Amino acid sequence: MELAVTAELPCPPDRLFAEVDDLAGYPRWMGLVHAAEPRETDVWLVELRARVGPFARSKRLRMRRVDLTAPSHVRFERQENDGRRHGEWVLDVVVEAIESGSRLVMTLTYSGRLWSSVVERVLNDEIEASKVRLRDLVA
Repeated sequence: MELAVTAELPCPPDRLFAEVDDLAGYPRWMGLVHAAEPRETDVWLVELRARVGPFARSKRLRMRRVDLTAPSHVRFERQENDGRRHGEWVLDVVVEAIESGSRLVMTLTYSGRLWSSVVERVLNDEIEASKVRLRDLVA
């Protein structure tokens, strides 16, 4: 699955980038990120949660920041250290200056089986809500 999300936000690129380059801040505005705990330099243990009615799914990932070009690009990739094979998770984030502030382009690539079509609908709803929370945070 690959999901790309774009949002135009009324803030300078460096202000927006300050909210997206460190996964520890994502729980403040991204409802699917329940927790993101720093573990070592450029590594976070991330817990994702999605609720569909009375059911909930969660997933824990060890994510590493593999590219950082402030204030325009950051990339995180799943890099577990348990010796097992895991589905690929990649979050690629680009911040661009535009006349009204900044444009955020986030691309999530996922090769596993966590998301069903029902959960994918919940994911899309949560993304829209997260855009609003992020806009409020950076405005």
